[in-house]
Amino acid sequence: MGQKKEAIKGKGIRLVCQNKKAYHNYEILETFEAGMVLLGTEVKSLREGRANLKDSYARVKKGEIYLYGLHISPYTHASYDNHEAERVRKLLLHRYEIKRLLGKTQERGFSLIPLKVYFKEGRAKVELALARGKKLFDKRETLKRKEEAREMERLRKRHKVS
Repeated sequence: MGQKKEAIKGKGIRLVCQNKKAYHNYEILETFEAGMVLLGTEVKSLREGRANLKDSYARVKKGEIYLYGLHISPYTHASYDNHEAERVRKLLLHRYEIKRLLGKTQERGFSLIPLKVYFKEGRAKVELALARGKKLFDKRETLKRKEEAREMERLRKRHKVS
């Protein structure tokens, strides 16, 4: 019975961290799910939820994708063989996806931004976004639309209109 419970438990998606600022600073065009090549202590630290995506980005280098700036805190119970907190990590994608992303990032000036780190079926994954940086007036416009939507919702609730 214990094995079945673990199998069912492992099917879900468990969020470790997400980059909320990315939605404010970038226009998200397309998302991809990629696996990560990690060390054992990194996985244990991720399971504790000790990671930060702030200021991280991905790059295509020699036909492979690498993630820069992802901070995974050192595992507290490790002795001498702990990992470096902000080392460069390799991402796992299909070759055709990598070629497509390489073309888009070089050609049009898009960026590869990680949005979330999570566990899916027991494996650490990262959600990558093909994104274009927003200008200041675009950010202001987005904030204005959000504020207008909140105000309309407040009025709707106050007057009980459905």
